[in-house]
Amino acid sequence: MMENVFGNRLVSARKMAGMSLQDLETKLEKVVSRQALHKYEQGKMKPDSQVLIALSNSLNVPVDYFYSIPIVQIELKNISYRKYSSKISKTEQVSVEEKTKENCERYIELEHLINPNEKSEYFVYDKVIENADDAETAAKKMREVWKLGYDPIPDVVAMLEDKGYKVIELDAPEGFDGMKADIGVNKIIVLKKSVKEGEDVVRKRFTALHELAHHSLKFSNKLTDKEEENLRHSFACAVLYPADMANKELSKDRFHFYQNELILIKERWGISFPAIFSRALLLGIITSFIYRKFNVGYRERKLHLNEPGKFMSKEKPVKIQRLVYMGLSKEILTINEAAYYLGMSAWKFKEQLHQII
Repeated sequence: MMENVFGNRLVSARKMAGMSLQDLETKLEKVVSRQALHKYEQGKMKPDSQVLIALSNSLNVPVDYFYSIPIVQIELKNISYRKYSSKISKTEQVSVEEKTKENCERYIELEHLINPNEKSEYFVYDKVIENADDAETAAKKMREVWKLGYDPIPDVVAMLEDKGYKVIELDAPEGFDGMKADIGVNKIIVLKKSVKEGEDVVRKRFTALHELAHHSLKFSNKLTDKEEENLRHSFACAVLYPADMANKELSKDRFHFYQNELILIKERWGISFPAIFSRALLLGIITSFIYRKFNVGYRERKLHLNEPGKFMSKEKPVKIQRLVYMGLSKEILTINEAAYYLGMSAWKFKEQLHQII
């Protein structure tokens, strides 16, 4: 790694961009050949300044990126994607994992500089999960251990960051939902970055808790992958909408459900319509016939494309930003270093920086 810094960083930037050598040659409009690019990566040749700038623009990384040596060398382990939801190609998967590594290198390095002794409160559930009742019990235990009571969770991502999980947001492919990984003792949760401001965040809340289940729960080896994923869904729903409150608000003795009521529940608990009905089915409030009928109607009305109601929460990871500002305030970091850790150019960071005192 030390002998071929530029080559290794070029490989990393190319993987993050989801490009092959041929793709990069095409993007560069043949400013440089595929063979030359290969030699750069092997450390057998170095580009001139014109090619270097072209590479920087094509791969969307600053020129400095190619010469920066990460202090923390990391390896992603125990990688797991949200199955049956995340449908991405092998190239896209490599891109997601490389972006995760690059983000975590900066994150962990920054944490060591600013707050090295901060302890995590990871949720660990030792009992083996075999069925939905077990997933329900695990969710109750999590709420008990983290002292959440029966209240709605205002911000799932903020809660996970406060407990020590490193939540990373990525510009990810359309088919990506979520991923979890371990880096040493660090537990990583990767989510897809919101496309637009004000986007409905209920899916992101659910996915974050689903990835938490990947980290925290152990399953019977008698279960299929599909059954395990369904139980992770059950856990996420139960964390978002506790059984006592769901039973109270949904009530078993009823003949109808109204969209108006579902919006009220969604806006209070931060849970989607399908997750509400999944919860109702699991708790015996509705029958499987009613559940199927709801799913058909949900699609027919195209509610899956634009479900009404909004949960007012940001659901954006901010821990790394807080560490950066703490580092600046203590004069541990320079402006340029702060910009590096935030993954942006120094001039752009300076532009948005407003010192009060």
